Amino acid sequence: MRGTAFKETMLGTVRLDTETRERRIRLDLRAEAEGILRPHRTTRARVTGRIRIAGYADDPDAEGELEVSPLARRRIRYRLAFTADGRGLTLDGWKSVTARRPLESMTVLPFTLYEGDAPAGEGVLRFPLATGLAPFLLSFRFPRRESPSEHFAPRWNGTPGRTEVWYTTLTDPASGTGIWLHHELTAPADGSEPFAHGWVAAFPREGEVRHARFGPVPWTRPTDGFAGDKVTAVPGQLTGTADDFQWKLTERPQASPLFTFPRWSWRRPLLPAAQMLPAARATYDGEFSYGERTLTPRGAPGASARIYGHGNAHRWTWLHAELGDGDVLEIVAAVSTRPGLRRLPPLVFLRLRCRGRTWPRRAERSAVGWLGVGRFRAAFGLPEWTVTGRTALRRIRVEVDQPAERTLTLEYRDPDGARAVCHNSESADARIVLERWWGRWRPEASWVLDGTAHAEAGER
Repeated sequence: MRGTAFKETMLGTVRLDTETRERRIRLDLRAEAEGILRPHRTTRARVTGRIRIAGYADDPDAEGELEVSPLARRRIRYRLAFTADGRGLTLDGWKSVTARRPLESMTVLPFTLYEGDAPAGEGVLRFPLATGLAPFLLSFRFPRRESPSEHFAPRWNGTPGRTEVWYTTLTDPASGTGIWLHHELTAPADGSEPFAHGWVAAFPREGEVRHARFGPVPWTRPTDGFAGDKVTAVPGQLTGTADDFQWKLTERPQASPLFTFPRWSWRRPLLPAAQMLPAARATYDGEFSYGERTLTPRGAPGASARIYGHGNAHRWTWLHAELGDGDVLEIVAAVSTRPGLRRLPPLVFLRLRCRGRTWPRRAERSAVGWLGVGRFRAAFGLPEWTVTGRTALRRIRVEVDQPAERTLTLEYRDPDGARAVCHNSESADARIVLERWWGRWRPEASWVLDGTAHAEAGER
């Protein structure tokens, strides 16, 4: 099923109840509906964005609801909660649609401000047709609506020589501790019985990195996720014990799925492996303890991811970076184990979800470019590695630092029995610079992550 997403800007004036003069007001909104907008029906959408009132308020985290019902109820209603000068306010108003004045009725929004149930001001917003119509129409998107839970179900169909992974990484806001939960199904290439195993690790701001393994135990073929050796990873819930580690975490998806590899490669496993995130961002609440430490994450940022394929690459790097304001960056760069392909440069799959859009638009773009021209590039190494790339109008540089004291090295086996080693840090550093071409390269955005990047480098 597809939804609807669009952006809208409105300008106007507002008079607060405590004042006699009018102030300018501006709304920059993004609306997301679960279904396709149909004028003859009532459609409700979630609205987020920024509200600015001159000299009084500038809240980039306004949120609320939009009711689009131009024919059924003859109105388009906006209801937004925001903060102004330390006060919690609500903007409530609607465009009254009428055939007698179609243009005015669809572009003029009278509204009232409320503080609780008490009126706090009144005003009028207008949609600027001359400057706003083209951006408004071009902003419409009809994204697929997928439930994160549908991507948790096991993919393995009984074929030998396969591995399937459920892993979760997050950062506890209170302590700055990075947490890594890795759950894996391995079906050996020799046809022997599949088994479940994995590990848990904690990366404190100060002190040594700790980890514990669980399994291997026989695979019991659960239907909704991973289960084995008192450890489960199912939609919305992560629980388990391993040595002196114990955890019980609730996962709340905050974004739609993100396919790091092409979407078709996840649905039809034609590549050696594929990776995706059931939700590009999530928050975690609950309890996580090890040794004498007990953490109680509240709204901890992170994400769960899935891998399915034949095993690990010959060499690889990975990054998950929470950039704030709903933005996230995911990178997988790898060199294949297949003969003849090991000598080729790494294939880079980079997905930046920024301001509600994903760049590059197609996952294949960063890996293969245009017939090989314009591929993104990766320079492997430890403790530092980099990824660079550009499209026609944008370019990006990502620098990752995995300090040795904040990196955990683990050895395990692929389905073919080959040894694999990963060097993981859930408290890595990263610097990301995004530039846009405007006659010359100019900065568009930059992010610096100090101990909150989730990164890995590995080899077979």
